[in-house]
Parts: sequence; C-alpha cells; structure tokens
Amino acid sequence: MLRELDWMTYIMIILASYRFTHLIVFDKITEFIRNPFMKKEKIQHEDGSTEIKKVPKSKFGYLLNCYWCAGVWSAMFLALGYLFIPKIAMPFIFIFSIAGAQAILETFVGVGTKAIDLLSAAKKRMD
Repeated sequence: MLRELDWMTYIMIILASYRFTHLIVFDKITEFIRNPFMKKEKIQHEDGSTEIKKVPKSKFGYLLNCYWCAGVWSAMFLALGYLFIPKIAMPFIFIFSIAGAQAILETFVGVGTKAIDLLSAAKKRMD
C-alpha cells in the first residue's frame, strides 16, 4: 500500500494540488460546480454604498469557495490517489503539476511585466 515517495513525485503532488485547488475555487470553467452552492447577498458599506456579492449557502459552499479548505481536500484526494491507485492518479498528477508550475511561472512573469510597464510609464512622465 505505502509506496516509496521520491522528492520529484512529492513536488509533483504539491504542484498538482496547487493547480487542482485553483481549478476548483477560482477558474471560470468550474463555476457551474460552485454556483448551486452560492447565493447573492447585498452588502452595505459604511459609506452607504452597496454591493452584491456571492456568498456560500452551506458548508460545502465554503469548501468550494475557500482556497485553504479546498487545498486540504485536493491534497488528500491526490495523495491518496497516488498511494492507492497510482496508475490512474499519476497521469492527473503529471498534467496538473505541469499546469501548476506554469501558473506559478506566469505569475512571476506577469508581475515582472507589470513592473516594467509601471517603470516605463513613470519614466515617460518624468521626461
């Protein structure tokens, strides 16, 4: 049952869990899964303005809307899948780990690109 876990597989499971969690909680493509567990609520701010926000209807709604909660369950799901049914789980772990690493890299590239744009704009204003 327990398999020897090498460092590369461990990192792959971490990256896969990161991407799978993001898919569940944030991505537009899985919104149809979250919507039945969410309700619209009008929020009144101190300045008098109002805003309509989606909030969870139930504990399961919180699970689908909470990054930390969904992260624990996706990590458990992928790790147990690897331990008990590795032939089925490994292709998913492999794909999600590549997508997770790519998402992390894209975040750094995006931040770097925005910083360069910001510095360029500031330089143009100074000229």
